[in-house]
Amino acid sequence: MTGAALPRLPDAQTRRSTLERLAETRTDVIVVGGGITGVGVTLDAASRGLRVTLLEAEDLAFGTSRWSSKLVHGGLRYLATGDFATARESAVERHLLMTRIAPHLIRPLPQLIPFGPAVDIRQRIGGTVGMAMGDLLRINARTSRSVLAAPRLVSAGTARRLAPALDGAHLRGGVLGADGQLIDDARLVVAVARTAASLGADVLTRVRVRQLHGDGVSAEDTLTGERFELSARVVVNATGVWAGGLDDGIRIRPSRGTHIIVDADLLGDPTAAMMVPHPGSISRFVFALPQQLGRVLIGLTDEDAPGPIPDVPVPDESEVAFLLQTLNRALETAIPRSAVRGAFAGLRPLVDSGETASADVSRRHLVSVSEDGFVTVLGGKLTTYRRMAQDAIDLACGTRGLDAGVSRTADLALLGAGPPGASSRSSLSRRYGTEADGVLGTARLDRPAEQVAPGIDVTRAEIEFAVRAEGALNADDVLDRRTRIGLVDADRERSSGPVEELVAATLASL
Repeated sequence: MTGAALPRLPDAQTRRSTLERLAETRTDVIVVGGGITGVGVTLDAASRGLRVTLLEAEDLAFGTSRWSSKLVHGGLRYLATGDFATARESAVERHLLMTRIAPHLIRPLPQLIPFGPAVDIRQRIGGTVGMAMGDLLRINARTSRSVLAAPRLVSAGTARRLAPALDGAHLRGGVLGADGQLIDDARLVVAVARTAASLGADVLTRVRVRQLHGDGVSAEDTLTGERFELSARVVVNATGVWAGGLDDGIRIRPSRGTHIIVDADLLGDPTAAMMVPHPGSISRFVFALPQQLGRVLIGLTDEDAPGPIPDVPVPDESEVAFLLQTLNRALETAIPRSAVRGAFAGLRPLVDSGETASADVSRRHLVSVSEDGFVTVLGGKLTTYRRMAQDAIDLACGTRGLDAGVSRTADLALLGAGPPGASSRSSLSRRYGTEADGVLGTARLDRPAEQVAPGIDVTRAEIEFAVRAEGALNADDVLDRRTRIGLVDADRERSSGPVEELVAATLASL
């Protein structure tokens, strides 16, 4: 693909003409919201041959979709709560993502429950049984052991090799399972959006929907302030935690999930995720998850977050302390608060079911038709976005009589997808799959393979590609969503200057 043009999202120059064209025509589907659910709905509609437009008020993956644990998981936690339907759905969708849809963006991640003082006998038994039940879900979903290994008991030596920071003096082995891990959640969103665009969808950011109804929306270009009336045969509200502001008929109960970020070498550069149970629980864990760029994510919490929905949620210091205290119980040397390099929080868009604790609220998704005739899709998990999208378009077609076939997305590979395991070659191929050579080969700037800043494993070509092909309109889009440099303040500070220069130069050349 070197030297060839790659599929593109609208850039700063083409988005204006696209908006003007849409204002003069009627499309089949307008999707409001550019998170994983919204781009999934857009791809499902486009793959059925429908004319579809996505409108996002900020940037792709601006909300909850970039604040996840970056796991594509098989529903182990849902088994513990008896929600077998959600557990099975998660396992099936994980299988599709890892084997057909996005194998280039997902790798198998070993997950270790250490048998030490932090894990009592009930939690050891519960974790072992839970992983065995999770393996039954894997078998039911027809995921082979070459993709996800079966769980097994391991020795203390093996546990320490996988997670060197564990307290070796009191370690008595552990149980080792496996799950799927995304290279990056925001990158999945962008890949889905670009795949939809390659099938004819219009994907527009910085277009805020002020009002929606059954056959169109009132929207504003936030860059110019200009208002547009856009017409469609059906509208889908996929705005997550903001959905209630557009649909009075639904009740949302936001739940805050907080993560903290530490350097991987602080934990001995682990190759497996550590799972330490919450005190007294057999179904809730604190995870320490190895990540790209030499980091480990430690998370996550599940706390009610009532009140107004912020654009960017802020972690609570008590949650940061809880995550450290829980993980430190299993470590030889405790991680001090001063070692935390960054922290972030995301709000889960849970459907309010009246449960007393947010952890007990069902993760099943809701698809409904409002009194005004538009479709709202809400809830669910990142792993199950494709099924949520399929259900939303099925309902939209049935409600509005759209002539479209069945969903094709279960067998539709995203741009860059290659064989499972092919993403292990380099950091660039893990982020772009088969498009990696094209990212470098289509670059017009000088020194495309050079790091954007010393010690930051992101190339200059990726910055240009983010603007030319991935719809990034400014440096924040690149730092915070096309790459994840911005998760650590110190990394952002030393990269922002070069990124701003590259973004400005690319915009000027469009």
